[in-house]
Amino acid sequence: MKKEKKINYKIDSNVLKNYVEAINSIKEPMSQIKEQLNQLSKPMQELEKSLNESLKPIQEQLKSINIMSNVIKELSINYPNEQSKIFTDTIKQIINTNNGMLSTRMIEPLNISRQYLSIMEKNKDIEKISRGIYISPSVFEDSYFSFQQKYKKAIFSHMNALYFYGMTEEFPYNYTVTVPQSYHVDIVNEKCNVFYVSDDIYEIGVTEVKTPSGNKVRAYDKERCICDIIRSKGRMDPEQVKKSIKQYIQSKDKNIGKLSDYAKRMGINKKVMEMVGIYYE
Repeated sequence: MKKEKKINYKIDSNVLKNYVEAINSIKEPMSQIKEQLNQLSKPMQELEKSLNESLKPIQEQLKSINIMSNVIKELSINYPNEQSKIFTDTIKQIINTNNGMLSTRMIEPLNISRQYLSIMEKNKDIEKISRGIYISPSVFEDSYFSFQQKYKKAIFSHMNALYFYGMTEEFPYNYTVTVPQSYHVDIVNEKCNVFYVSDDIYEIGVTEVKTPSGNKVRAYDKERCICDIIRSKGRMDPEQVKKSIKQYIQSKDKNIGKLSDYAKRMGINKKVMEMVGIYYE
């Protein structure tokens, strides 16, 4: 009896990695991303010319998403009767590449229906931990990572970010995040301490850090955090503010020039330099 040939749906690891990183870094609504991708019927070399001006800064991410989308399309064309297997296998590969976690945003650009998530959940291949967020049964939930997957514009800040750097004794039982003034999601306010800032300072000092579970999230760097806790000290534990500033001053990787630059751009240079100066030896 002739053995049935096993079809390999394995996607190139670099394509997967670039795709996951692209999706995780994009803050724009997925409807906007999909609309742009749908217009990309031109050759890849013409991608840059076809981009909307507002999306120019993320053109590399769009290229990675487009490449992944084309891989899935090609698999579906080559194996028209195996679409269900292709889609579920793709979801599993994305989860594995993303440290065992998946948001529904990750399958939207690939035109994979959410019904496959429901099927996989029913088969216990994945677990739903909140609306739009799933994990592999073999991993523990990283609450920081899953939170930011859901609220893309929320940047971990203040004492919460300093916790990632080991610069506070205060465990963040509630998330502390900074969002643009125009960003209003009621449930975010219920879950954490929210600081609203103007667009001109929202992006100052944004970087990527690893959570205690090893996943990358967007947070402010140390210099921005020092500016923030001084700027918002009325909402902070004064003792923790003092301890964090002192620890920053004693750290070998401090950058006073960057700190001063951030403070000037935020309009609090005098206040920051005076308070830092108290602990500077």
